[in-house]
This record gives sequence, C-alpha cells and structure tokens, in this order.
Amino acid sequence: MQTYVIRLEQTGMQDVDKVGGKNASLGEMIHQLTDAGVRVPGGFATTADAYRDFLSFNQLTEKIANLLDSLDTNDTRALAETGRTIRQWIVDAPFQPALEEAIDSAYAEMMQARECAVAVRSSATAEDLPDASFAGQQETFLNVRGLTQVKRSIKDVFASLYNDRAISYRVHRGFVHSEVALSAGVQRMVRSETGASGVMFTIDTESGFPHVVFITAAYGLGETVVQGAVNPDEFYVYKPTLKLGAPAILRRTLGTKAIKMVYASEDGGSAVETVDVSREDRNQFCINDADVEALAKIAVIIENHYGRPMDIEWAKDGDDGQLYIVQARPETVKSQNSQAVIERYLLKEKGKVLIEGRSIGHRIGSGQVRIVYHLDQMHEVQPGDVLVTDMTDPDWEPVMKRAAAIVTNRGGRTCHAAIIARELGIPAIVGCGDATERLHNDQWVTVSCAEGDTGRAYEGRLAFEHQTNSVESMPALPFSIMMNVGNPDRAFDFQSLPNAGVGLARLEFIINRMIGVHPKALLNFDQQSRDTRQIISRRIAGYASPVDFYVDKLVEGISTLAAAFYPRKVIVRMSDFKSNEYGHLIGGDRYEPAEENPMLGFRGAARYISESFQDCFELECRALKRVRDEMKLTNVEIMVPFVRTVGEARHVVELLAENGLKRGENDLRVIMMCEIPSNALLADQFLEYFDGFSIGSNDLTQLTLGLDRDSGIVAHLFDERNEAVKILLEMAINACHKANKYIGICGQGPSDHPDLARWLMEKGIDSVSLNPDSVLDTWFFLANEEKS
Repeated sequence: MQTYVIRLEQTGMQDVDKVGGKNASLGEMIHQLTDAGVRVPGGFATTADAYRDFLSFNQLTEKIANLLDSLDTNDTRALAETGRTIRQWIVDAPFQPALEEAIDSAYAEMMQARECAVAVRSSATAEDLPDASFAGQQETFLNVRGLTQVKRSIKDVFASLYNDRAISYRVHRGFVHSEVALSAGVQRMVRSETGASGVMFTIDTESGFPHVVFITAAYGLGETVVQGAVNPDEFYVYKPTLKLGAPAILRRTLGTKAIKMVYASEDGGSAVETVDVSREDRNQFCINDADVEALAKIAVIIENHYGRPMDIEWAKDGDDGQLYIVQARPETVKSQNSQAVIERYLLKEKGKVLIEGRSIGHRIGSGQVRIVYHLDQMHEVQPGDVLVTDMTDPDWEPVMKRAAAIVTNRGGRTCHAAIIARELGIPAIVGCGDATERLHNDQWVTVSCAEGDTGRAYEGRLAFEHQTNSVESMPALPFSIMMNVGNPDRAFDFQSLPNAGVGLARLEFIINRMIGVHPKALLNFDQQSRDTRQIISRRIAGYASPVDFYVDKLVEGISTLAAAFYPRKVIVRMSDFKSNEYGHLIGGDRYEPAEENPMLGFRGAARYISESFQDCFELECRALKRVRDEMKLTNVEIMVPFVRTVGEARHVVELLAENGLKRGENDLRVIMMCEIPSNALLADQFLEYFDGFSIGSNDLTQLTLGLDRDSGIVAHLFDERNEAVKILLEMAINACHKANKYIGICGQGPSDHPDLARWLMEKGIDSVSLNPDSVLDTWFFLANEEKS
C-alpha cells in the first residue's frame, strides 16, 4: 500500500523524492539539529505518491502533459491561459479516498496536543537543489484553521505546481514537467504576526563572501519579506568572531518596514491581512542584537550540517519569544560562481540620477523603460527593456529573463524577485519607493548596480565596460599590492581581488556616507535648531542616542572593512576632512571656520590635538578601540594624516594612548601619512613616534611643487613623477629601511601611473596601495616588466 502522509520528523534529506526538497529539509533539521538548538515547528507532509495517484485517480496526468506539449512559454498570454486551465482541473478534482483518510488521521493526531493554526506549504521534488532554487514557485497558505480549510489549501498547493512562473521556470532550467511531483507540508504556525520574521543567507548575496551571515527582518508574518512587499531591516554578522563569542554584528541597516502581515481573525477563518506599522515601530529595529547573533549561530549550525551555503527562512514567535526555522534550502547563485574569475562592470560616464534603491548584483544594464502594473501586461515587455514595477515577485519570472534590468518600488535584497534576478544574471534595483512615478515608458535609462549597496538608474544610455580576469595564479612580485577602499559597501566584493590588505581606509568616507552629520552636532544635539534636530532624529532612528549613532556607525564601517580582509592588514586613516568638507555635513556650518584655503588649514593632526575638536577625536578612538579590543579585529591599524611638525607627532600619539590606543598594545601599529615635505626631510625624527610611513603622493606633490591640486588652471603641472617629488619619496623609503619600519604608498600616483609603481618597486617600497579598479592591470604590468 502506498504511503500518502508522513510526519515531518520521520523524513530527512534522503526523502526528497518522497516529500520534496522543502519538507525533506524540515524533517532533516527536526531530527538532526533539534539537540543543537535549532527549533523547527512540527507537522506532516503528503507524499509524491499521493500527488501522482491523485492525478491518476482523476485522469489528469496525460491530459496535463498533452496541453503542455504544445505550449510556447515565451507567449505570456498562452502561458497564463494554459496554467489557469490546469490549475482549475486540479482544484475541481476530488482526493482519492485513501489520501482523504490519511489527511484526516494526520491532522487529528497533530491537533491532539492543542488546537492551532497551521501553514500549508508546497514542496516540489525538483526544488531546493544546490543548482536551482525554484524560490517561490509554488504557493504557501498561512493561518489555516480547521480540517476543511487544510484540505482546500492542500488542493491549492497541488494546483500551484502549474503556476505560470513554475511552468516557465521548469522549461528555463530544463526540467520535464511530468517528472516533478508535489508534496504539501502542514506545519504548526509560528506566531510571528506578533513578533518578526525574515530570511537569512550564510553567504553575502551580492559578492559571495562566505564569512558572513546576511539577515533580513520585518514585523509580522514572513511573506512580506519573501514577496518583496516590505523593505526590511538588514544585518551582517561575522562568522569567525561569532564563534569566539565576541560582538560580531558588522552592519545594521534600518528598513522602512511600512507594513506587516498579520492574522485577519483570531477565532475563525483562514485569512491573513496586511496592516500599517506604527511610525514608532518603523523607527526601531524589529529584532535586537541578541536575536541577530542567535539567528546567525543557528544559520552557521545549519550551514555546517548541510556542508554548503544556505538560504533560510526564520520566524520569531511573539508569544514565547523563541526563534524558529521554517525553511532551509541551498543558496543557488553565488555559491555556484567561480572564485577564480573576477567579473567587473565599470560605468565609464556619469549622468543624471533618476532613482536610487538597493542594488542586486554588480552588473549594469541599459534599455527603454517599460512600466508594468499587472500580470496581464507582461506581454508588453520586449527583450532589452528595463522592467519597472511596484513589486517584482516570482510571477514575473517569464518576462524577467527578457529584461536588461529591473527596477521596483518595493522589496529587499532577499525577496524572491531578487533571488531570481541574481540567478538570471540581471541587474535589479529594489525598494526605490516611487520608481513607477518618476520613470516613464520608452525613456532610455542605464541601471547601475556596480557602485555598492546603492543602485542607481541614470538618464540615457551611458557607456560601461564589462571585464573578466582570471586570478587563479597571479605572478609573484617583490612587494605587496594593497588597496585603497573607502566604501564599506564594496568591501566584500573588493576582497576577492588579489591583494595584501587595505593600505588606506578613509574614515571621512565612512562619516560622509554612513553618518552624514557633523560630530559636534551630535555631541551637542540639544543645542541644534528644531529643523536640524528633526533631520538628525530621522537619520539616527534605531540607535540609542546621537553619540551612540556616530560611534556605532564608525564601528560598523571599520569592522566591515576589517572583517572583509581579515587577517590581512587594514590601515584606517583617522578623519581628514577639511573645514569646508566638515561644514557640508548636517549641522556643520556652525562649527567650522571660514578658511581661504582649507587644503592648507585646519586638518589632520592639528585638529586632533586642538581643544575644539578633541571630543570628536575621542569618538573616533572609541570606535577603533571597540573594533580592535571587543570585536577582536586586530588587523586594524591606525594612520595619522597631515602631521606638520614633530611636536604634533608626539602629541597625537600621546592622545591616542590616552584613549586606549597605545602603540604596541594588542599588536597595534600606528602609521603616519608622509605627505608634507617636512615629513621626508625629518623622517628619522617623525619615525621615533610611528611604526612606519604611508606616502600620500597627492599632497606631497602639491606641497613640493607649490600648486593647488584642486585648481584646473595649474592642473597640467601636477605629476607625482616629478624629480623633486621622487627625491622626497626616496628619502622617506630609505629612512624607513634604516629604521626597519614599514613603508608603503597609498596616494593616487601608482594607480594613475604604473611606471611610478615600477619605480617604487625598484626602490624597495614594502607595498603599493592601489584603487581597486587598477589592481589587476597594474599587477600584470609590473609582472611583465619583471619578466622582461
């Protein structure tokens, strides 16, 4: 006799052919990982035999096959009509008596302990494979109550195997329709409607960086996150320090979380509804740091058990406060990519930014805008169009593969649409807010996801370049090539380039990009104008106080860079804003002096030791100390810019020590920027206070030749290869060699002039730090010179 129903805890990964990938994974986790602290709600599943016999009992097997044989899935109207017809056949068909009886018995057993709502989920025998996600192809029904509703939902799950998107996806991936069967999983509901839920990946979804867990979270039932209906909170957790028990959250991004899905009724029916989230709840993270780290630990347990990167759905029960796993499947995009081949998309020109959102992937695409509001408009999308819609979900898969790019009003980076866009290799920008209003049909746009977390749609057809390089066996060089990385958004991406670490991480880039507020305005928040306080309050939402926001964001930016490149060195330069640049930050105009030439004014070490800025400098020190001491990212080193005199050198090093950043303690090195002629001329004296030099060739050239590098009038004279500049460079290199201390260069010169990099290599410099886009070209140039 065929087995038509089986309890989830009786299944495992050996049963994918019986209960499908999703249900087999649930069963695997229940009986293999429960003791490890992974909670999975129990239930039962119908089997593939039950589904196949159901079709046979109703004489639907051949009927469906015949209808699909003649279908052209590129004809979206024919696809929709065919799918609708098959689904109706299935919904109208009765269960065979043995299946009906098995469902009745299993449901009664499940309700013995206590009556509860259930989720009825689909699980196909060809889904959740390591190389194909089938994400969201079939239906899930939540808050299902009573046996009658359960049976109806099971029938609807069976029918969903022939959703338009599922039919098209199987054709696209080469699966034979008749060889795929469906299992319906009936699982106890987690009361996340009063808690939170989301999706997490044990790999960075954009770069494939394997040492982080990426978590998304929103209030209520998880369908809003999965569907892309809500812009969730996002978190990155670093696995190595999580294992050590150290604080491991690298990044926090507050989502808008404008809506949540909840039960429509407490005592009857099976409906869910979407309601607005209060402004107070929107402005705080929906889970706390303890939840984030607990989820990350669960994710790592699951990843280790399966031995591959995983895509996991989770829920926090608002009643018991516990975290539950409701799905786990292999990650099927970045884990399949070759790490030996670097793919780069470079925008070669800039245009007017029309819209911004979260970028999916790192590619660029251009085409004419096609705004689509409803499924019945899918046929309007032509190959090469930029598909623009409110919310792209898996129903759109048949036309997504036609698009050059996708732009949506709503959605986060773990919604099903984002997963499919990555799988298809299509650049997508999600969560733009009002793209359907700001863009218009037939408008030419260029969609760039190659500039970090923020994706931008530019006006017009902009030129871009696509490069691929193999980095399996980079030729040896007699010195180290490091990188200048200011943007933490790109850290996980850039770390895959061949490198010896980060030679320059600019703190002001983190302040400008992630904070945007003058530190004085945060330290003196109550003294700001009402309008400024309102602006700042919106920006610091989710953080304990204005000062905590500043320090926490510095920590996030620094720790992201440090984790991405660990254990390689990451040299973080203390802030080097000029007064005019600080003045442009929110609230900055009241704290900054008006200087005729800010480039030569109140900057660098002079700021740190001044009474007016010391409290701001202390915040930077607090962030660096937390990253190194608490988060255990001791690969972070400190660099001090623009040190004019030996007296300043002594004073700033003493000030660092007073703030818990003493040279030599916990292996801390403090490097000085060598960028003023006096630094090279008095190198021996400056090196008494530092562990080495990193040459800033821009300022050194400017001050040696006496020209303003911001002035277009004299720009033609600016050349780091000038003989006077080279003499100073050589003096600095020789002084460091004599003192047996580090010597590198992080200025723009070697990135622009490979021949200067070669000259520095010949002079015995320890490292050259290049812009990421010039690493491979310069490396191969130098290697070829070596061979010749």
